[in-house]
Amino acid sequence: MPPGDDETYDKTYDNESWKERGVMLRVFVYVFATHAFAGFVWLLFYVGQNAQK
Repeated sequence: MPPGDDETYDKTYDNESWKERGVMLRVFVYVFATHAFAGFVWLLFYVGQNAQK
């Protein structure tokens, strides 16, 4: 790193760290939402299979 670029390096690092946190949050939300939707579909099949006909 060239001398005098400490401030630029810190800003870039903070920006990349922020992006990484955003990606991890998005992955968590997508995985949670997918599992919640799959659970809801499973529940619909379960209720439909055990409904009185």
